[in-house]
Amino acid sequence: MIEHITSKQNPLCKHVKKLRDNRAYRYAQQEFLADGTKLVAEALKWGRVNTLILREDVRMDALPDALRTVIVPRSIMQELSRMDTPQGAIAVCAMPDQPAFSPRPGTVLLDGIQDPGNLGTMLRTADAFDVPLVLLSGCADPYGEKTVRASMGAVLRTPPVQADWAQVRQACEALQIPVCATALTETAKDIRDIDLRAFLTVIGSEGQGVRPEILEFASQTAIIPMSERCESLNAAVAASLVMWELHNKR
Repeated sequence: MIEHITSKQNPLCKHVKKLRDNRAYRYAQQEFLADGTKLVAEALKWGRVNTLILREDVRMDALPDALRTVIVPRSIMQELSRMDTPQGAIAVCAMPDQPAFSPRPGTVLLDGIQDPGNLGTMLRTADAFDVPLVLLSGCADPYGEKTVRASMGAVLRTPPVQADWAQVRQACEALQIPVCATALTETAKDIRDIDLRAFLTVIGSEGQGVRPEILEFASQTAIIPMSERCESLNAAVAASLVMWELHNKR
């Protein structure tokens, strides 16, 4: 089903821009955007595309016959995409059902990760290493356009789990699952000396680290060994090293 749009005032154009810019609108509509040919290909592969928007000079092979495909001129694609050089393909994707939080050892909790690029990298790494990941409240939107792009399609393959700390704490207490927080404390241990498979491991925010109430609840703290002249690692790098430890010890 192919349509042509030539006006920036078309309702679809307004809808796409609101999905791009407004988190509440995304969740109300249960839709998000995948911008770029590779992301669109991933979205098509995983069957989540409601509408495909293509620039008039871009072609994609083997599109489903029933897929709503909209052809737009370069000027409209430039308006819809935030990319400096749009690739000419945007998919309006159906947001998957929110996976229920199911606590189990070996899970990584992200606490207040607000940078979309960092969050996307963490989602991508968790998908690659098959590590369960939970986003605590205060994280960037996993379905925001920048996060989706940084995840390289991980949100399409492995829908992110979101929960609040009170819910996680209650579950840990009920199931007696210990929590390990990555933080520099007097009792912190090298992550190589801890079997993280037995814990829920928390990665803190870029600026503040793990919040105090989680640190207070944690039965263990862990550090990543590094040169003494370095104070800290990027949050996405730290998360990747923790996930590698989990993957490597299986």
